Amino acid sequence: MSAEFPRASFWRRFASLVYDTLAIIAFAMLSVVLYLFAVQGLISLEVISLNGAEDVSALIQNSLLLSGLRSTLLVVVALVFFGYFWTKSGQTIGMRAWRLKVQTRDGKLISWSQAVIRSVTALLGLGNLVVLVDFKNKRALQDYLSKTEVVALTKEENKRIYRSLD
Repeated sequence: MSAEFPRASFWRRFASLVYDTLAIIAFAMLSVVLYLFAVQGLISLEVISLNGAEDVSALIQNSLLLSGLRSTLLVVVALVFFGYFWTKSGQTIGMRAWRLKVQTRDGKLISWSQAVIRSVTALLGLGNLVVLVDFKNKRALQDYLSKTEVVALTKEENKRIYRSLD
């Protein structure tokens, strides 16, 4: 456990997750729009055809391949969002707002492999419920499986991390 900062409570983690969910929804919407444009471009170049579908959205919905690619794109967007922020500063947008930081147990930034493990094992945020019963360690499922911890920062440390990103 980090001797410098206490581990984060469930409610701060939850509030941070709400902020991050809103950011991910925005990135997901942008990604889907770009995906729709790409599929429309392939239709315009006659690489693929509508095959009787009313429009591009209906084509994607009716095609197992195209809908699978869209779903994969959305998962990748979420993984890249969390992975980028966690490996660069230890803080996502929501974590910065709630003065939280994910780090290794010895206080270092996490690796990409740890970020992927954390993202996948968080189970859409449900992994944080473990914090409610883990009174002593205050670690979530994803913390245990990725060998990380989430700490609550002071205002000064939060500002220092933010300033160091420039």
